Amino acid sequence: MRINTISGLKDLLLQAKKVTIIGHKNPDGDALGSTLGLSLFLSKLGVSSTVMMPNSFPDFLKWLPQAETVLCYDENTSTCEKELYQSDLIFTLDFNDLSRTGDLGLFLEQLEVPFAMIDHHQEPSTYAEFMLVDTQIASTCELVYEFITTEFQNTDLTEDISSCLYTGIMTDTGSFRFPSTTSKTHRIVANLMDAGAKGSLIHQNTFDNNSISRLQLLSKALDNLKVIPDLKTAYIYLSQEDLNRNHFKKGDTEGFVNYALSLKGIRFAVIFIENAAEKIVKISFRSVGDFDVNTFARSHYQGGGHKNAAGGKSDLDLSATLSEFEHLINHYKNQLQ
Repeated sequence: MRINTISGLKDLLLQAKKVTIIGHKNPDGDALGSTLGLSLFLSKLGVSSTVMMPNSFPDFLKWLPQAETVLCYDENTSTCEKELYQSDLIFTLDFNDLSRTGDLGLFLEQLEVPFAMIDHHQEPSTYAEFMLVDTQIASTCELVYEFITTEFQNTDLTEDISSCLYTGIMTDTGSFRFPSTTSKTHRIVANLMDAGAKGSLIHQNTFDNNSISRLQLLSKALDNLKVIPDLKTAYIYLSQEDLNRNHFKKGDTEGFVNYALSLKGIRFAVIFIENAAEKIVKISFRSVGDFDVNTFARSHYQGGGHKNAAGGKSDLDLSATLSEFEHLINHYKNQLQ
């Protein structure tokens, strides 16, 4: 599905005195890369912008250019709300429903200001006046690149802009190995490298800075790995106690679910992470082939995402969540063969 209703956005953007650019709760590389990349580009145009997130982001993304300028709503609520009241235009990037921003979304719903959505997730809401949405695209950073190069053809990208966009594409494509990676993805990446993005350095900054505690947490996650061979399914779970014992920090579990998916013969992989503070179990789903985890997450776990990568949550405790999942997955045996 593709929606392109951005006619007139360029003119409104160039007239705006202040723009706010927002990513989703628990921001990942695509959320940070797209928002910072767009903000840096707007600065090049002379348009003032602020990047805002519902909450903080992982340490492994703090090297990104201008990452230190990001405002977090949960930490600076009054400052963020003041910025939003003063905004002439609000971009929402890498999410398609205001509920993905938590408490910030409740405030956004009250504002009478134009919204522009750039996103690649399925089933977008209709809160935005301007929308550039393509659910077949691997990352929001690709769509930001398309927006910039189509609407502002005579403006060159800088190294910092290119590095941000490269990061989002790299992380959302699993370092260019997921099925959503296309020849167009590689052409965009090549152009970003020509504009100054240093691919090997970006990969190193993002993935090669593990702490000892993160590797110990990974060890525990692999200890908790369970395989269901006849359903071609594997899952990992981490209790709150597991997280506490290994000094968990935001972003430490990023990519853990892919270890389960890497097992020979596995088509469906899941990680369950207990969050005692919120009294929920956070869940990430991954698949290969035709098994649609977006539909699975929407149907059973209050979530969604993409065909082969989605998220959700359970309001049951961890033990009950795992039991429910093992019972539920039996109903999908035919789809997993």
